[in-house]
Amino acid sequence: MSPYPDFVSAGEALTDMIRCRTDMWRSRIGGAGFNVARTMSRLGVSSAFAGAVSSDVLGYALREGARAAGLDLRFLQLRDKSPLLAIVPQSSPPDYFFVGDDSADLHFAVEKLPSGWERQVKVVHFGGISLARQPLASRLIALAKSLKAIGVTISYDPNYRKLMDEGYDETLATMAQLADVIKVSDEDLEGLFRTSNTIDAFERLRQMNPDARILLTRGGAGAEYHVGTSAWHAHPPPIEVADTIGAGDASIGGLLHGLMRQPSADGAELLRTAVAAGAAACTLTGATPPTLDLVRSLEPAVDVSPIV
Repeated sequence: MSPYPDFVSAGEALTDMIRCRTDMWRSRIGGAGFNVARTMSRLGVSSAFAGAVSSDVLGYALREGARAAGLDLRFLQLRDKSPLLAIVPQSSPPDYFFVGDDSADLHFAVEKLPSGWERQVKVVHFGGISLARQPLASRLIALAKSLKAIGVTISYDPNYRKLMDEGYDETLATMAQLADVIKVSDEDLEGLFRTSNTIDAFERLRQMNPDARILLTRGGAGAEYHVGTSAWHAHPPPIEVADTIGAGDASIGGLLHGLMRQPSADGAELLRTAVAAGAAACTLTGATPPTLDLVRSLEPAVDVSPIV
């Protein structure tokens, strides 16, 4: 058994403060990178979240969430800094803003990760607001470059938020060129390329790295999976939606699980798993990662067809 995980997600872990009523809020552990790590572990892949959290009650809740998810805690760093918060005034559809000036996540130290982990890890995932917040972003980009150079598979989900303005363009291009797997939503494309023409935006993204596998999610309209000149479209299964928080993180987790556990699976099978995982997350409240059994139960109802 490997002493280090097969999968690592590097980025932010945070506390979602979700509005329940006008005068009531509830806290949930979350963060794009953290959600993907927990999803992969829940699906049965040895995983870790690489990032820093505060050494207060909110940070310890994140650490306990990582422990409960079975993540390798050697990759999670505690810092005596303020917590990173995502304020969620509404959850369907999600609406966010962030609070975290000089917060713990920005003090993540790559050099303090376990020695030799990068020679055993198979896939490392990047994305979320961590790549739009300095000095953390520069550290993560440098890490992605070094991992790519030694043959580690790189996954990237920009997960667009309002702070990703024109200043994020260089990061988008750099990470897209490094990535072997890219996940974007139609809303990501509109925000990242500042256009309502998602078809044109998607082609611009593909031109950055024609060799990348790309998962494009479209909410209730389903998702597409593009590999070279081949592509597939999937309709989501009928479900009762609790909320959509973490659905995108679950969908990229489902795709990466398929790529790692069933490398011979065709694009239709991989897309079916990704869409089922995203749908499964929507049946759960907050950023709760779905179980593999739940994902498998929804797969037969995912209709997949090739895009001609």
